[in-house]
Formats: sequence, C-alpha cells, structure tokens
Amino acid sequence: MAKNAAAKKATEHPDYHFIKVVMTDGTEYVTRSTYGKEGDTLNLDIDPNTHPAWTGGEQKLMDRGGRVSRFNSRFGALSFGKK
Repeated sequence: MAKNAAAKKATEHPDYHFIKVVMTDGTEYVTRSTYGKEGDTLNLDIDPNTHPAWTGGEQKLMDRGGRVSRFNSRFGALSFGKK
C-alpha cells in the first residue's frame, strides 16, 4: 500500500442489497445488485430467452401487460417503405 493512500469513505461504496429478478418466461431468482432498494423487483423485457444474440437471430417478443398489442394496434398500419 502506498504511503499516501487513504482509505475509501463509506459513502464511496455502492449499496449492494438483494433484489428479485423476473425473466420474460416468469422465472424468478434473487441476486445482489445496486438497482433500487432492498426487496425491489426487476422485471426484464428482454433476456437470454428472447434476445436475438442467444436465440439464433430471431427476437421473440413476449406480450407482457399488452404492450406489444397496444403498439401494433396504434402503429401496425404504418408503412415505412418496405414492400
């Protein structure tokens, strides 16, 4: 340790605590994180089960809470020059 090295202040360290992570298929697990506060839940919209990097290039959209349905009903008729 260097002569002039000072100990880190307690406020400089992140607050790690336990949170629950919910995957798109409903799978849940508990992990430590700096996200939110103790006991919070992190709901994932994209995870290794749905992301194209892990599924072979095709993204599977999970319609959680009707978001995809609402988007398609509002903007499904738009054409962006694709034929």
